[in-house]
Parts: sequence; C-alpha cells; structure tokens
Amino acid sequence: MHRFGSIIKAVLLQVHSIAGLVLALLLSLIALTGVIMSFEDEIVDHLNAGIMQVAPRTTPALLPDELVTRLNAVPNAGKVAGITLSSDPSAAAYIRFARDGQGTRPSSFYLDPYDGRVLGVPRGEDFFATVRRLHRWLLIPGDAKGWGRQITGVAAMGLIVMLISGLVLRWPRRASSVKMWLKPNLGFSGRGLHRSLHAVIGTWVLPIYLVMTLTGLWYSFDWYKDGVIWLLSRPHVAAAKVQPKQSSGRAVPAQPVGFDRAWSTLLREESGGFAKAQLMLPPGPGTVMRVRSWPKDSTLESMRDEFRIDAVTGQVVSVERYADKTLGEKAIASVLDIHRGTVLGWPGKLAFMVAAAMMPLFAITGVLLYLSRRKLRRPAHPPLGRLVPGE
Repeated sequence: MHRFGSIIKAVLLQVHSIAGLVLALLLSLIALTGVIMSFEDEIVDHLNAGIMQVAPRTTPALLPDELVTRLNAVPNAGKVAGITLSSDPSAAAYIRFARDGQGTRPSSFYLDPYDGRVLGVPRGEDFFATVRRLHRWLLIPGDAKGWGRQITGVAAMGLIVMLISGLVLRWPRRASSVKMWLKPNLGFSGRGLHRSLHAVIGTWVLPIYLVMTLTGLWYSFDWYKDGVIWLLSRPHVAAAKVQPKQSSGRAVPAQPVGFDRAWSTLLREESGGFAKAQLMLPPGPGTVMRVRSWPKDSTLESMRDEFRIDAVTGQVVSVERYADKTLGEKAIASVLDIHRGTVLGWPGKLAFMVAAAMMPLFAITGVLLYLSRRKLRRPAHPPLGRLVPGE
C-alpha cells in the first residue's frame, strides 16, 4: 500500500511539474493583469473626480435623447451605445459608444446632465480596457469571439490540476504536523527555502486560487457557464438563460431607436428608488433595450435589477429583480464580484490582489525546484584525474 501511494505521488509530481512549466508564464501574465485591475473602480473614480460631478441646479435634467442629440453636434463623436444616469443631482451622465467598423470603441464621455456639455473623457478607462483584454483574451484578435478566451480557460483548468495535485502532495501524514505544514521555514537556504516558500505559501492561497479559477472558467467556456446555470438556477430561469438568443424585438423601426420611452418606463417601475441606471441600445436589429438599475442600498456591482424594455412602445418585456433571486441565482449574478473578492469588501479585494501578485513567486520557485531535482538525479561521475588504469 505504501509503495502504491509512492507511485501515485510520483505521478502527481510529474503532472504538477509539467503543467507548471508549460503554464508558468501565461498564469503569471493573467495574474498580474488581474492585480492591476483589482482596484480599477477606485483608481478611475479618483482620476476623474473633477468630471464626474456637476453643480446641482433647480432646472430639470435633460432627457436622454436630448443629451444624445446635443452630443451628436460634437466633432468625431461616435455612435452612442448606452447611457448611464444617476438619481444624484450632482452626478454627471456617462455616455458609452458602439464599436466602429474596425472594431475599435471610441473613448467614453461624461456630460453635464443639465445642458449636455461635454465634461471630458475619463482618464484611465482605455488603459484598463486594454489590460482587461489582455487578462481575458491575451489581446488575440476577436476578443470574446477569438481563441484567447479558450486559451485562458485551458490555463485555468491547468491551474486547478496543479492546485489539486499540490494539495495531495502536501497532505500531512499526522495531524500533529499540520502546524509545520502551514508555517514556512525561512531558516532554510537554496532548495529547502524554495520548497518551503512554494509549498507553504501555495497552501495559504490555494482557496483563493480555486475560487478565481472556478469563476474565471465562466468567461471562457459556454458549456461551463450553461452547466453552472443549470446547477444553481431554478428550472424555468435556467431554461430562459441557456436557450439560443432570439432577435431583440420586432423589425427595424423606420426611425432610430431612442432612450426616452425606456427611461420613462424605468422611472415608473422603480419609482425613483434607484441610485443609477444604465440603458443600452440593442446591438443589432430590434427595439428591445437592456436596462440595468442599481438600488440606493446596493454595495456590489452585481446587486442590480435587469429589465428588457421595448424602446418604441415602452412595454416591459421581462424583469429580473435581484431581491427575487435564489441564493444560487445571486451567486451567478455575482460571478465577477466573487472572482475579484469584492463580495468580501475591500479586505477581500486586497487579499485576492496579494494572492494574484504571488503567482510569479510560484513560477520562479517551481522552475528552480524542477532544475534542482534534475541536478540531483544526474549520475555523479568520478573525477577523471583520479582514474587509474583498469577503472
């Protein structure tokens, strides 16, 4: 039995080592780009504090379509894809543009909601957008429709293999050894220090890495996403989410689709009890808009209500209230917040950031341990100067 266990551990060590050598650089890149984005919201808000706020006025704010009309007078303004409005009278309106023919999305604008004046382009937004594309799709052409998402997904599955094999290899033989199992020995040097840092710190961050990979796979593979929805959602909700997407509404209207009717419907449905709302025009033919609304007591990006509203008639096609979701459905809605550690507040975000920043440590110590093992296995040859005839 002991021999069988030794064989299993030897095989797991080979699997762990090979996966680590193949994926070390890729996982380090994905982890470090994740580190950069950890506090993206706070950084962007700080950089743009001067253009995100306006002086409140007694006059009513302009309707969304009027804001877009005034924006169209700005030279080189792109095609508006969405607008974010706030119930705070001192908050600026945020305009997001659609991608152009080359697939490039023009920089967003902040507007004064009372007169439509352009306040400025948000600083840092393009930088973080590039980092996000590198993190998710490795800047491979096609973005979410290219090969990048599958490559990062395979890397995530490889990390899961390393986490499981590493845990089995580290499992203590006696309960009394658990304390030593979790305490690095900084008194070692060379191979001993590398092994201690790699194994012990790896044990500390293992739960965080497991959460990161399991949630990261959501963005890489549709079969994985559909499986999670089936597992955690109520049957009718799962059926609605995984069915093939239909055309977003009726035929293309004679006049361009606007925001005003959907905005009026949202105000009626939410009765003014929201902090901000995002209205997104249909990406293709159709008239049904996606509208997201965040309650005033919302603490997470995922704590939002989602509507589908016909932009021509103002009719509500569907609505998903966050408060009506089951625990599993809330988990699905919170995949990104869980992936980033945001569900645990800023301490969680900080813990996830530190854990991700340690990925290069495991790559470096893993390579050093692999090289030292090869050196130890190399047969020692006696010095040629000591050979005597006949040897």
